[in-house]
Amino acid sequence: QVQLVESGGGLVQPGDSLTLSCAASGFIFHNYAMGWFRQAPGKEREFVAHIRGLGGETNYAESVRGRFTITRDNTKNTLYLRMNNLKPEDTAIYYCARKTREFYQIGYIKEYEDWGQGTQVTVSS
Repeated sequence: QVQLVESGGGLVQPGDSLTLSCAASGFIFHNYAMGWFRQAPGKEREFVAHIRGLGGETNYAESVRGRFTITRDNTKNTLYLRMNNLKPEDTAIYYCARKTREFYQIGYIKEYEDWGQGTQVTVSS
């Protein structure tokens, strides 16, 4: 019954900002850490950002640290990703995911069990 629905993607120019949302249902939202991943054409899905169940502590891939901010509103069961100073290399389908395992490291994709359908972000001049 777990459902994750991403939204907010679109076409933007380099340097622009965009905020993605992920609406969650089917589980006790605040009990789980959440993450954002992205997948560009011809590339493997890669870790972007992570946030603890109750918020606060966050983790980011080096490629986005300082530009992206992951947040959550547990009263709305919603996860967010604020993306600033977007670059062409940020072009990808962005997915939110529920973290259900912890045996290697925070950004390890196999520690995430449930995935949304993704939302396309295209950064082009």
